[in-house]
Amino acid sequence: MSLRAAPTPLSSAAQARLAAVDPARPLSLYLHVPFCATRCGYCDFNTYTAGELGSSTSPAAWAEAVRAELDAAAARLTPTRPVQTVFVGGGTPSLLGADGLADLLGAVRSSFELAPDAEVTTESNPESTSPEFFAGLREAGYTRISLGMQSAATHVLRVLERRHTPGRALDAAREAAAAGFEHVNLDLIYGTPGETDDDLAASLEAVLSVPVDHVSAYALIVEDGTAFARKVRRGEIPMPDDDVLAARYEQVDAALTEAGMEWYEVSNWAAGGTGSHCRHNEAYWRSDDWWGIGPGAHSHVNGVRWWNQKHPATYADSLESGLLPVGGFEMLTDEDAHTETVMLRLRMRSGLPVAVLSAAETERAARAVDTGLLSVHDEAYVLTDRGRLLADGVIRDILVD
Repeated sequence: MSLRAAPTPLSSAAQARLAAVDPARPLSLYLHVPFCATRCGYCDFNTYTAGELGSSTSPAAWAEAVRAELDAAAARLTPTRPVQTVFVGGGTPSLLGADGLADLLGAVRSSFELAPDAEVTTESNPESTSPEFFAGLREAGYTRISLGMQSAATHVLRVLERRHTPGRALDAAREAAAAGFEHVNLDLIYGTPGETDDDLAASLEAVLSVPVDHVSAYALIVEDGTAFARKVRRGEIPMPDDDVLAARYEQVDAALTEAGMEWYEVSNWAAGGTGSHCRHNEAYWRSDDWWGIGPGAHSHVNGVRWWNQKHPATYADSLESGLLPVGGFEMLTDEDAHTETVMLRLRMRSGLPVAVLSAAETERAARAVDTGLLSVHDEAYVLTDRGRLLADGVIRDILVD
């Protein structure tokens, strides 16, 4: 495919849906920073190192294109409505530094109004942060920090091809809290080949030793096209074992629950009630409206989903030409929307409202209740502890007879 391939214009029907959006629906923004210093072996995100980009684009050109897309989004989302959450992800947003991330949030404010209590999150890699970095973000208006820790075991980080030392993520969490951030998240990955129960226990103990109010823990997934997948295919690394992953999940849940954190989505735990939930991610799980800004970013507004052109140069070219940088789109049918509601809401502790399901689906959900995979609370189906281990299967069984 040519680097200069033309974008895919939204159809007239899709544009009509955007124009007809309910102004009372919550709106979120995601901003994608596609730059990384190195590529981790397990990562399949739309990211690029300096060597991969060469001279085809630059952070400055990316930032200019982001401003153009923000303006284009604001022009199409009329009437305007306050943005409830902003999430800067990547890639490695912290490579922009505090000044670059402050400029990025300033660009958001120049195009959109932020709600008075807006949640503003940025992901950060521990090795590209400092006390001064966090102080600058706090001053700029960021309210939440998400740090990639992955593991406290050096040998596990080596297998994952992570560059930071185990202690640096913990120091970064302390520095963020000292800068005034009340909401700090640490990400963990469990099930890496070579990880032991003791390794994970040490990681959990380390996470709980620092001032964080949120933990995300994900099973290692071998994604096609990654360096990790190639190593598995060559027999250099074993495929993560499903039984081990289930045991690791139970270990994570037990440790975090004992420490006073509650799961509110299958892979996310928070302290202090709903105030520590990641509101941005909840917007995804509720299928609210969000506009994804940046190369490869995905958007969802009023039943229209689209994804941007992936390469930063192509993305910037389209915006320079006055076009939305759409790589493709789809219009969700009622059936599509129903399927997504079941898939996403069942993963949440708040559960799936009973009234959402058809008569046949209700019968299948009742079977899951009988087998101890679901319970019913406040007119909603909620995964049991055992059900969380089999969440994908529970969802599939409800949707497909």
